[in-house]
Amino acid sequence: MGDAAENMSVTRATKYYKKDFWREENLKFDRLHYRLRKCATIVNKTARGRERDLLDVGCGPAALRQVLDKNIQYHGIDIAIQEPSDELLEADFLEKPIWFRGKKFDIIVAQGVFEYMGAFQAQKIDDVASLLNEGGTFITTYVNFGHRAREIYTPYSNIRSLSEFRADLERRFIIERCFPTSHNWRHSEPNRNPFVKAVNMRVNAHIPLLSPRLAVEYFFICSVRK
Repeated sequence: MGDAAENMSVTRATKYYKKDFWREENLKFDRLHYRLRKCATIVNKTARGRERDLLDVGCGPAALRQVLDKNIQYHGIDIAIQEPSDELLEADFLEKPIWFRGKKFDIIVAQGVFEYMGAFQAQKIDDVASLLNEGGTFITTYVNFGHRAREIYTPYSNIRSLSEFRADLERRFIIERCFPTSHNWRHSEPNRNPFVKAVNMRVNAHIPLLSPRLAVEYFFICSVRK
């Protein structure tokens, strides 16, 4: 994969936002936005109608479970849970390992999570690998900071090139597929224009020359490295 941010150097003071911040901020992600819907499509195709246990790491208000097939048993973990239940666990997984009541999972999702992991990225990748059942699938996303109109959300603490993120991921996982969440002239998912949204929802391919500059984020579909 070409990477326009190969030699990226971004100097920022690392700040890890905690529960009080996320209790309010998470409310912005309760709608079924574009990336979440595309993630659900990938998850449902991965499950192929089979009974599967899923863990949503950094689940926020758990909006993903609204668009999953009924054969998928949803579990979520987040630093700030709005409505506690047996399927949702509130925990600061920067301060302790990612864990969900001793369970292991067939599918683990972490969308829009690793940008907040700072110096903990490698450790959290290891945590996820330890929670997957044999033959399980890890689906994660990471922002393309090489975008032509790069925007950096203030709470991000982990700003790396895609090649750096991929190299860390490959320590523990085999990346089966990697493709942009979407292509957009602006560094944001296409949530407003119905035509652009529809086209991007169907395009699951890295396009040389185009993607390094216009891919908003990337999906990584992974299996555990033996």
